[in-house]
Amino acid sequence: MVPMPQPPTSHRYRSIPAALTLFFVAPLVAEFLLGDFPATWLPLIIVLAPMYGGGALLIRELTRRTGRGWPTILLLGVAYAIVEEAFTTQTLFNPDIFGLHMHFLSHAWIPTLGIGAWWTLFMLNVHAFWSIGVSIALAEGLFASRGRAPWLGKIGLSVAAALFAVGVYANTYYTLHHDPFRATHTQLLVSALLVVVFAAAAFLIAPASRNQSAATSPFAAPSRPAASLPVPPAWLAGLAAFLFGAAVFLAPIQWNWGAVGWILAVDLAFLFLLWLFSIRNGWTDLHTFSIGAGGALVYGVHAFISKPVVPCPRWVVLPSHVLFLVLALAVIALGTRRTKAALPEGELIIGSSVPASPAASL
Repeated sequence: MVPMPQPPTSHRYRSIPAALTLFFVAPLVAEFLLGDFPATWLPLIIVLAPMYGGGALLIRELTRRTGRGWPTILLLGVAYAIVEEAFTTQTLFNPDIFGLHMHFLSHAWIPTLGIGAWWTLFMLNVHAFWSIGVSIALAEGLFASRGRAPWLGKIGLSVAAALFAVGVYANTYYTLHHDPFRATHTQLLVSALLVVVFAAAAFLIAPASRNQSAATSPFAAPSRPAASLPVPPAWLAGLAAFLFGAAVFLAPIQWNWGAVGWILAVDLAFLFLLWLFSIRNGWTDLHTFSIGAGGALVYGVHAFISKPVVPCPRWVVLPSHVLFLVLALAVIALGTRRTKAALPEGELIIGSSVPASPAASL
């Protein structure tokens, strides 16, 4: 039996700055870059960071410490989405969250479950890909020289878990004291079971073998070498991620179940293409970062066509959108430069016949 690979545990692999970056990038992406809150509400990050940042950091560390990759991150992202939307905000079940009269659940309504299929699927996409996936991709790009090694030791991991628990409690407390709605016991029980199912599925994915990096794509069979077919340039992967992400937001919700089918088709196409190219030799960390960058830009652009969830004058809203988009572009530029600098020699020749390191795969 091949023993499970152990990630490097030396202090030189740890990075408190990287962990802190992800801790604050996650809420900035999830709420501010999206356009839900303007810059004048930045102090709110004190409340949002423990939940979003603590969750993203905990997911990233558990994944990297066990030698797993992006499928594990995304599955744990789905579990996170259920925790936030079923327990903390209860938007999966609340037909009028905080009295905003948005009627999210009326599209593809499922009476027996008390949920709207469109809103549920949309939230799973939003948190798994954007709140968790994009945030981790951006942070790892900014600290590309550290590869896929864990950023925290055992104490740091415990602190991240505690912060996440505090964040979930604080945000749940706020919801329960500002909205009279309560989900049924059955809804909460089923949601809890689904969290367990997705979390368990995330760790049923086999870690990389000893002669592979923790970042190797688990989509590829362990005994099968990565395909030698070419891959698209990294910038094209980013553009594709932007278009797929935009398609999720542009789903015509008035189609109801048609919108559900639309998002499912987008998800399946995206995941299939990601699998198809990420197992090939030419796939690099720059491709992975570019996908995160493309996703971030979807949020940055979407902010200009959406309204904040809090009252705010337009003269504050527009500059805020510009500010956060510019910051996102700066992060993307810096992350691109650092990711390129960290690539092994030969991996910059995208699609060439030079074998790339298996560590570059998803």
